[in-house]
Parts: sequence; C-alpha cells; structure tokens
Amino acid sequence: MALLRVSNLEVDFDTPEGLVKAVNGMNFEVAEGETLAIVGESGSGKSQMVLSFMGLLAENGHARGEALFHDKDLLKMNPRDLNRIRGKHIAMIFQDPMTSLNPFLTIEKQMAEVVMHHQGLGREEARSHAVEMLRAVRIPDPEERIKQYPHEYSGGMRQRVMIAIGLLCEPELLIADEPSTALDVTVQAQIIELVSELRKQTHMALILITHDLAAVAEIADRIVVMYAGEAVETGSVDDIFYRPQHPYTRGLLASVPRLDRESDDELQAIPGNPPNLLDLPVGCRFRDRCVEAVEQCRQRPPLWVTQDGRSSRCVLPVEGGEILEEPAAVEQTA
Repeated sequence: MALLRVSNLEVDFDTPEGLVKAVNGMNFEVAEGETLAIVGESGSGKSQMVLSFMGLLAENGHARGEALFHDKDLLKMNPRDLNRIRGKHIAMIFQDPMTSLNPFLTIEKQMAEVVMHHQGLGREEARSHAVEMLRAVRIPDPEERIKQYPHEYSGGMRQRVMIAIGLLCEPELLIADEPSTALDVTVQAQIIELVSELRKQTHMALILITHDLAAVAEIADRIVVMYAGEAVETGSVDDIFYRPQHPYTRGLLASVPRLDRESDDELQAIPGNPPNLLDLPVGCRFRDRCVEAVEQCRQRPPLWVTQDGRSSRCVLPVEGGEILEEPAAVEQTA
C-alpha cells in the first residue's frame, strides 16, 4: 500500500530572467516501510520536488499536481492542516544543520518544543524523551550535551541532532535531503548507516535525496534517477546498479569509483553540463550530453515500463517493457 503517491508534479519559479521549470511531471510512490532513493546531479530538481509537497517552497515557487499522503493531497492543504502533519507524520532532515538549527537556543529547547507541540508532553517528560533520542543517535553524554548550543557541536554531531529531531515524534515518513553532503567521507558513511538502522528499528518509510549513487547502494529498496526536473529511470537497486537502461544512469555509474576497477582506470565523466532550466532543450533533455544520441532523440522520448515496476524514458527499448507514453512529434528546432 502506498503511503505517499506523487502524480504529475510540476514545480516552477518566477524569476526576472523568466520561468524556471524545476520539476516536470514527476510520478512516484513510497510504500509503508520502504526506502526510496532519489538520485541526480545538483540542480536536477530533487530538493524542490519534496519542498513543494512539504509546503516549503520559496515565495516565487508554484506547484501543481498531486501528492497524496494517506489519500489526502498535501498540495491542497492550508498551512494549519499541513503543520499538523509536518514533524509528527512526515519529518525532514535538511542538508545543512547549521542553518536548520536555531543558534540562539539550546538543543534541549529546540527538541523539547517539538514533542510538547505535537504530543502534548510536559517539559520534563519532553526533555527525557529528547535525551533518549540523542542517545539513540549516538550523541555521547546526552544529559549534558543537550544543554549546549549548536555551535558547540561538530558538523557530524549537528546532523545527528537533526536526525534525532526528525525522529522525535516517530513519523511514518522521513525525508533526508542530502543528509551527509557537508561532512567528510568517514562521517558521511556513519550518518547514512545511522539513518538506515533507525529506519529499520522504527519501520518508517524513508525518502533519501542524494547526488551520490554509491551512498544508496546498501540501504535503498528502489531508486528514482532524475535529470533536468524529470525521472529518466526507476527501478530496484539491483536493476539500477546491474541492469541500467538509461544512458544517463550508465553515465552516473561509470563516474563512481569502484573497488573492482583497475587502479589505472580513469573515471568516465559525463560530458557537458546540465541544461538551463529557463530554456530546456527540445526532445530528450539529455541528448546533448549523450554518447548514444540518435536523430530520434530530437523528439520527446517514450516512457518504457515493465510489469515489475521499472521504467526508462528513452528511445532505447527496455527488455520486457512496453511503451506507456508514446513519443511526441518531432521538433523542428534544434
């Protein structure tokens, strides 16, 4: 059963230069207890997509489509109703904890207020719950550390605090937006492992947003690969890593360091840069960077789907797949 179902989601922004089309026709589901990874380069629309149905877009942003949580559309909720869901039923961890935590309040104050607001606990009971959650995310000496301010924590410790805040009310869905980006490699691995362990213990669903395919290899159930605001491929972890269909997915995998590569093998970078979202290319959005591009790529590529739920938007056929959306007419401009 789908806990969250996103359909035909579009997000754009009014700017002095024109309309930025950040997300275009996204469709995906997250089942109860499932881990869904959303992967793509910076600027592919991953974060704006989730911010839209969390009601956290910038003032110049607009969202259309559906985001059904327990069959209630988050996009159509007023701020008051949405506030009842955020924090309690859906929690979000942001990529920069220093800008997410209030530098003028102690960790205790920031954590206690969450459970006092959503669960109606008294201050002492809320403090005890917060201490236990800090212990769960492996903050040493939590009884003392909870009295401190965010600047007294290291970057990795601040991110652990953000995870603890996200889990305080035992949400059904946790959204982790690049939770380890600003951290060194060793701490990154610890944070990803911690999030995975806590998800298993609480049986919550998890949406993990990242640009790093390697970071999701062991913890995700399914992966959505985004490029220029749309999903180009969706599949299980094994499908994406061992049977990638879309040229962009294969390019991402080729650029990831691997232990089974020869030491003198060079990493293969994807040529060029992502397109300008103010002026998206006609046809396939990846064609100008694709080494497998053909003349057909000047038209909108078809969407291939298989019975086991994997998909690819490309002129290249998917084994065992059928076309769900026919290709659009050939564009006349380049």
